[in-house]
Amino acid sequence: MNKILILNGAQPYGFATGKLNAALAERARDRLTAMGHNVRLTTVAEGYAVEAEVENHRWADTVILQFPVNWMGVPWSFKKYMDEVYTAGMDGRLTAGDGRGPEAPKKNYGMGGTLTGTRYMVSATFNAPAEAFDDPAEPFFEGLSMDDLLRPVHLSAKFFGMSPLPSFGAFDVMKNPEIESDLARFDAHLRQTFAEADHVAA
Repeated sequence: MNKILILNGAQPYGFATGKLNAALAERARDRLTAMGHNVRLTTVAEGYAVEAEVENHRWADTVILQFPVNWMGVPWSFKKYMDEVYTAGMDGRLTAGDGRGPEAPKKNYGMGGTLTGTRYMVSATFNAPAEAFDDPAEPFFEGLSMDDLLRPVHLSAKFFGMSPLPSFGAFDVMKNPEIESDLARFDAHLRQTFAEADHVAA
């Protein structure tokens, strides 16, 4: 059994109310609970207690980061959550400084994380179609993958010592949504990812 923290980082707007991200976060909670895992869900836009969230990260074996990609990154309210919670955790609970020591002050930056036994999974929704990624002929992303675009999110997790599970993406959700297909893919992704994660942890 895993202890899983799900963070719904959606920021509601009039044109994008966050229903899909809420559905994915709640679906992950329900599916993973049914699989026997202990799950906590924080909906960032509804408010949170910084100290409780630091402890949630310390409690969790796995953290799922669920969010829509806004202007090539996380929504502002989710970034605020990260700034507040992760900064509070720099007192040694989530990281022991930035990884550098007096014997080598220029080396090992970012390697002081204390969550080395914790895994994380990115699950993001995009207005961009899947075909915009991984294709050097596409002029905007120029061959970048979803994970390339979200490299800062991955580096933030690495800073705290967490290791990645395979990412999930739902694409073209504004102009050409295929919600039922996305939900079915998400279910399959959860089954495969957490079955494999449990096997590795065993």
